[in-house]
Amino acid sequence: MDIKTATALRRLRLVSGPEAVSFLLLLVCSVLKRTTDFNAVPVMGMVHGVLFILYVIFWADAWNRTKWSLKTAALYFVLSVLPTGGFFAERKLKREAENAVIASRARKEGIVNA
Repeated sequence: MDIKTATALRRLRLVSGPEAVSFLLLLVCSVLKRTTDFNAVPVMGMVHGVLFILYVIFWADAWNRTKWSLKTAALYFVLSVLPTGGFFAERKLKREAENAVIASRARKEGIVNA
C-alpha cells in the first residue's frame, strides 16, 4: 500500500467517527425539537451535512485508490447512512489499515510474496 492510499483510508477513518456522532446528535435534536422548545436542528443539520459530504468525498477517494470491490464500497457507503454505522466503519477501516501495514512489512522482509 502506498502512502496516498494509506492517507485516503486514514482520512475516511478520521471523518467516520465525528459523522456518526453528528448523526446521533441530529436525531436527539430532532426529538427535542418536537418535545421541547429547544431547536438546534438547523445547526446540527448543517454540521452533519458538512461531515456527511466530507465522508462521501473521502469514501470515493478511498474506493478509487484501494480498488475495493463493489460490495466493499457499498458496505462503507451504507454504513455512512446508518445512525451508528460510522463507528463500525471506523473499526473496519482501522483493521484494514493495520493488515495492510503488516502485509507491507512482510513483503519488505521477504517473508511473504504477496
